[in-house]
Amino acid sequence: MLLEDAAPLVEDARFKLLTFIGSSAVGWAMKQRAGHKLVTLELGGNAGVIVHSDADLADAAERCVAGGFAYAGQSCISVQRIFVQEQVYDAFMKLFTPQVEALNVAHPLDEAADLSSLIRESDGQRMREWLEEACTAGAQILVGGVVDQRVVEPTIVVNAGPELRINCQEMFAPVVMVETYTDFNDALRMVNNSDYGLQVGLFTRDVQLIFYAYETLDVGGVMVNEVPTWRSDPMPYGGVKQSGFGREGLKYAIEDMTAPKVLVLKLS
Repeated sequence: MLLEDAAPLVEDARFKLLTFIGSSAVGWAMKQRAGHKLVTLELGGNAGVIVHSDADLADAAERCVAGGFAYAGQSCISVQRIFVQEQVYDAFMKLFTPQVEALNVAHPLDEAADLSSLIRESDGQRMREWLEEACTAGAQILVGGVVDQRVVEPTIVVNAGPELRINCQEMFAPVVMVETYTDFNDALRMVNNSDYGLQVGLFTRDVQLIFYAYETLDVGGVMVNEVPTWRSDPMPYGGVKQSGFGREGLKYAIEDMTAPKVLVLKLS
């Protein structure tokens, strides 16, 4: 639905709350037109994953493949940016890369398909432009990189600067960036260096680092030893910054969609 088509619903004062799931551009534009009504937004992201040196690398690699390429990456909490501590980078990539290369792109009704095409041909064109821009700026494509109309091969990109669109904007495609870090604070800083803040994955066995990351990361949720793509319906799900505000999840959505009314009785 185009924003103009939705305008009567967005602007009509008889509707007391607007809730929207979709792109950041559309969501914030709707909020501007919503008048005095309450608004909750669940918008885009470019979710990061931190793989620390003490992590179970085999598990981290397997989960990053699932989180980065399920649904052809067309999820707001799809794994987009992976930050691996430098001393385990080679070991992680030896596990991660072959699994990405083995993914089967086919028709969605083919039971052997791991992923299929993007929703629109314009999305494929966008990915072609973003990948060409990244390569021109010095990034390298380790796996994939081929775009055929709506079909984007599962792709791994390295050495992509944080200012590039494949890093700082939402990909919504089967493309994952992998970079190294030295100090844990560097990894937290790189994850936070984003206009989005939906969910983050952190692979480590260090409880102190887990709680430090939880306090430091500017996101709606931290998934420990799991990818940011994981969620459960009862939990409070949502983001900060350009990823929106308000929370999904049964209890939390009900709270966001109701206005408490207080009754005070003084009985003499």
